[in-house]
Amino acid sequence: MSEFVPVSNVLLDQSASSVDEVLRLLAKKAVELGFATDADAVYEAFKAREAEGTTGMTGGFAIPHAKSDAISKAGMIVVKFTEGIEWASMDDTPITCAIAILTPAAEAGTTHLQLLSKTAVMLMNEGFRSNVQGAASAEEIARLINEGLEEE
Repeated sequence: MSEFVPVSNVLLDQSASSVDEVLRLLAKKAVELGFATDADAVYEAFKAREAEGTTGMTGGFAIPHAKSDAISKAGMIVVKFTEGIEWASMDDTPITCAIAILTPAAEAGTTHLQLLSKTAVMLMNEGFRSNVQGAASAEEIARLINEGLEEE
């Protein structure tokens, strides 16, 4: 999994005015990066998950995730925003970084849960959160996330 998140999957200096706009951006990017074939279906999967409960975490992070038949391979997209997005979160802090997880519906109980679990563990580490928030390059963010995914 060392190159699970390539540099091309890290978007810096993005702007969005709402959670909805973020989810649309992620769905569109999922198709551009070859994870999915239908941006609308991916967007609906993200929306359905948010309706179950917010994916906003702490420290300015969110983990939006989608499981869909429109997703052909598992992956992650990381987006850092120029300004905080109002997003219900555990600490009521605006979101400045979204780590999106995309999973084919058939892998919902395996790959999806593994990625979600590892990402949640990474975000419990204050050092990891600080390093990602302070990172100035897509290369650095990809490295931090790939290292985090490698840890047992």
